[in-house]
Amino acid sequence: MKKHLPNAITCLNLFCGCLALYFAFNQQLHYAAYLVGIAAAFDFMDGLLARALKAYSEIGKQLDSLADMVSFGVVPGTIMFGLLSRADATPTGISEDVLPFFGFVITIFSALRLAKFNIDTRQAESFIGVPTPACSIFISSLPLLLEASPLLYEDFILNPFFLLAITFIFSYLLIAELPLFALKFKNYSWQDNKTRFIFLILAIILLALIKFAAIPLIIVLYIILSVIKKTSQT
Repeated sequence: MKKHLPNAITCLNLFCGCLALYFAFNQQLHYAAYLVGIAAAFDFMDGLLARALKAYSEIGKQLDSLADMVSFGVVPGTIMFGLLSRADATPTGISEDVLPFFGFVITIFSALRLAKFNIDTRQAESFIGVPTPACSIFISSLPLLLEASPLLYEDFILNPFFLLAITFIFSYLLIAELPLFALKFKNYSWQDNKTRFIFLILAIILLALIKFAAIPLIIVLYIILSVIKKTSQT
């Protein structure tokens, strides 16, 4: 029973991804975004539980990647498809029937990222390239901002050039040779986890101050702190 408990949590991640797809294809993008957040929580919990119970297995590793491909690969691509469907394609010169399909570039690069992660022995304690949950959370924050304050964010977020830029930038970051820290604590000393603690403190402050608007900023902060950490070590 102990061995299968982390896999059960992984299946909940997958179930959230399936539900998110349903809402995304029905243009209820904010509900899809909430489910991405819940899926990310389950994704964090299954790894935490596996380490705590020492319940590692090859099937668990493969199941985790398959679940992530749905929740953090197919879902963000579908959310971007939905956002691009609402954007005005005219300034881009791309047909409005074609433009939304650029969103699935994220799905393709998420698959490449997950495949790379599974065979890259350098990523046991940290990440090389932006993890798929971080990319998915950033993209999912956009419909939440639209839902919370449409008058404030609509012109900016539904700008097709902005959406295409986000699509291609994050597609690149998923597979880039960019070292990023993981939120894995071997101990809780300040010296060994300074970057992690600074990130968590700033993330909490941002969430308290600006709520949903903090989510994309937190992902950007995560990337910046990772770069600073790497620079300070070289």
